Amino acid sequence: MQKPKKIPMRTCIACREEKPKKEMLRIVKNAEGEIRLDFSGKLPGRGAYICNSEACVKKLGKYKLLHKTFSANVSEEIYARIEEEFLGGK
Repeated sequence: MQKPKKIPMRTCIACREEKPKKEMLRIVKNAEGEIRLDFSGKLPGRGAYICNSEACVKKLGKYKLLHKTFSANVSEEIYARIEEEFLGGK
């Protein structure tokens, strides 16, 4: 008898809801300190997850959630770019 495959779960940094990793969007900060959306989920660096919903993406910028997650000052342009990439990816 084969064990059922374990589904990796991740918590959204905006709404704190836990969902399967495949349903989430990954935001990554690489070694150079560059922060961007990671659609593949495989880019190297520190990752944070958010729901694949416009509400959570908007909350990200409104509450500056990446500051805390990556322990760094994140500029408005990065939040705007993430929102743009997200809306463009839909």
